[in-house]
Amino acid sequence: MNVHLHQACCHILNQLSSLVHQITAADFARPVESLSGSTIGQHLRHTLEFFLCFQQGYQQGLINYDKRAHDKLIESDKYLALAAIGRISSFIEGMHEKPLKLEAGYDVSKDVFVTIDTNATRELVYNIEHAVHHMAIIKIGVREIARYISLADDFGIAASTIRHKETVSTSAH
Repeated sequence: MNVHLHQACCHILNQLSSLVHQITAADFARPVESLSGSTIGQHLRHTLEFFLCFQQGYQQGLINYDKRAHDKLIESDKYLALAAIGRISSFIEGMHEKPLKLEAGYDVSKDVFVTIDTNATRELVYNIEHAVHHMAIIKIGVREIARYISLADDFGIAASTIRHKETVSTSAH
């Protein structure tokens, strides 16, 4: 497995773990107005479930992100969310490159799926990008209801955006 992707994924999971350790149980499950009434816990659960689908599909050889559990316990109990982060971290530590199939459905009226070839590296990249996107949304919620939480400066910001800002900043001087 690519060491840079492994490090990026571990960095993201550590940031999510830090967030969950800091947030109160009440704020974890509190609806956030700027998130259309969804909670920080719901966005975290959604993010983690993509990783969990990846883990299950990795073992079976077929990934389907549409068949997520939508586990209300992970989104309402921060300790279960931390346990999920731990399971995902262990999976990432032990994974290696292998060919996989991805099953996806785009017909809203019926369960019709297309199946395409993919691999573990590509799915890890997808999960990293998906996590960063939801972390940006989570950051909005944290700023609204849980300002006491200390987030890393790069929480929810894509590496390419950070590099671009550094380039612009450097060229401005």
